[in-house]
Amino acid sequence: MDHYKTLGLSRDASKEEIKESFRRSALNFHPDRHVQSSEVVRQRAVLRFKQASEAYEVLIDDRKRADYDFSLRRGGGFGGWSGGVSSSSASAGYAGRGYGRGGGGGGGGGYPRRSPGGGGSGLDVEFLFKLMTTRGFLLSLAFASLLLGGAVVAERSVDTLWKLNNTGKSFEDAMESIEKVRTKEERN
Repeated sequence: MDHYKTLGLSRDASKEEIKESFRRSALNFHPDRHVQSSEVVRQRAVLRFKQASEAYEVLIDDRKRADYDFSLRRGGGFGGWSGGVSSSSASAGYAGRGYGRGGGGGGGGGYPRRSPGGGGSGLDVEFLFKLMTTRGFLLSLAFASLLLGGAVVAERSVDTLWKLNNTGKSFEDAMESIEKVRTKEERN
């Protein structure tokens, strides 16, 4: 599903144009406007309303829109994901009054889902790369590295101090010398 076509927009549409186009689509296809219509017309309206809602959610958010535009230039779907709205989920979403915002039993909600039987291993390398280059992931990685580095330095420091203070002694020898010192202190 092409979100730009769904809302009747060009690829360089502004946020104002996106809002206006969605408003028009929402007014035309809102399920409450088709309560008296036949079941087929009502299901089609619910489906179109969900598609318009999903398109709006993707195109109005700068990050989601950039990801979507990138996937279009690459020639695939939205990051290798399907839109998440089908005719069967459209009627289920209407029954739960979800209207495409993830409520009821409907899909969509702007969150992409893998299409069933999508082939491949299911590993999306681009998604993993994007995840691993996010600020939060990088900060967590840096913090974990500092902790691990600090633990290594502390371990090496303890070993170095032990070797400096106890050259040529084994642990048993060291314990023996401690016992000798204690017995001397007790005599005095």
